Amino acid sequence: MRGRPVVAAGVSALALAAVAALFGGTAAVPGTPVAAPAPPVSAAGAAGAALPAAAPAAAPTTTTAPAAPKPSSPPKAAAPERPAAPKSQAAGTVRLRGGGEARLVRTELGPDATLPVPESLREATWWGADLAADEGATVLAGHVNWRGRTGPFAELWDARVGDHVSVVDPAGKNWSYQVSEVVTLGKDELPARAEALFGQSGEHRLVLVTCGGRWVGGSDGYESNRIVVAVPA
Repeated sequence: MRGRPVVAAGVSALALAAVAALFGGTAAVPGTPVAAPAPPVSAAGAAGAALPAAAPAAAPTTTTAPAAPKPSSPPKAAAPERPAAPKSQAAGTVRLRGGGEARLVRTELGPDATLPVPESLREATWWGADLAADEGATVLAGHVNWRGRTGPFAELWDARVGDHVSVVDPAGKNWSYQVSEVVTLGKDELPARAEALFGQSGEHRLVLVTCGGRWVGGSDGYESNRIVVAVPA
């Protein structure tokens, strides 16, 4: 779950121009020529100038009324656009509300009772209860980022109660969950809450875990953990 902090890209000149416009200012894009305004046109002649004589009136002529235009058929209404079908989800994956998807890797706790982190940015380690269990936590842990790339579990920092989470087990069966709780804990706060969040008693739940907050380096990496709890929908 550790990773290097992601540095935001710099602001472009075009973005600065948009900001200036929002505050009522003007901003020219460098290199764009600006046309000079045309001189104003006066309706009256210069003082003392002779006005031209009026042209003689033309003799009346007989004209034929143009034929009435044929009525045209009303334009056809455009067919409403259909929303794109969601991409099918592969077996053995978890998908978050925003589309972030990670491959599940079943694992056991390490010798010091710590949850192993996945080896790949697109993987989530899976420890604890099976998806079909009546009780206990199915714990999935994933990276927030790694070597400057953002991981799918970065979405957990935008998670809200009511969000949908979809899990497809290795056999291809779909399990649907709805977020019921979102928790942010410092690394030093996590041990006191570990049993309640990750324990194998109580109603069955899906628990998604990643890191984030301030980068402190060392063995901690980030100072906080983001924990999202979801219940069967």
